[in-house]
Order: sequence, then structure tokens, then C-alpha cells
Amino acid sequence: MYEWKQHKIWLDDERSQVLSQTKGVKMQSLQGPNQRDTDNQNNVRREASRHFRNKKREYLKAKIDELEADSKIKNRRLVKVHH
Repeated sequence: MYEWKQHKIWLDDERSQVLSQTKGVKMQSLQGPNQRDTDNQNNVRREASRHFRNKKREYLKAKIDELEADSKIKNRRLVKVHH
């Protein structure tokens, strides 16, 4: 059976701003395509990708740190229980 993916926490309120900017530039380039609009669209798309990549990296790093801390706590508990 197929499981739905959970909403990614690293996508925050900035997401809507970046996506609306990307959408606005795309709509502008569709109205009257020229080289300047195409270049602008590519630049905005590149910045949006960079933004999302950085946000995802920050989220995953925090998650890894959290899991490592939990792991250390559990290991300490196990050591104390066995002695």
C-alpha cells in the first residue's frame, strides 16, 4: 500500500514568499518572452533552489544532532541499568 509523504518541516513561511516570487517571474515571462525575462526567471529559480537546499540542510543537521543527543542519553541509561 502507498504511504503519503509527511509535510517537510524545513519548508517554513519563507517558502510562500519564494514560491510566489518564482511564480510571478514565470507569469511575467509568459506574457512577453524575451531574453531578459528568461535570464531573470533562471536567476530566481536558481535562488529558490539554493534557498530550499539550505533550509533542508539546516533541518537535517538539527535532526541529526537531536538523534545523536537522544542516542547518548539512551546509552547512558543502558550502562547504568546493567551495573
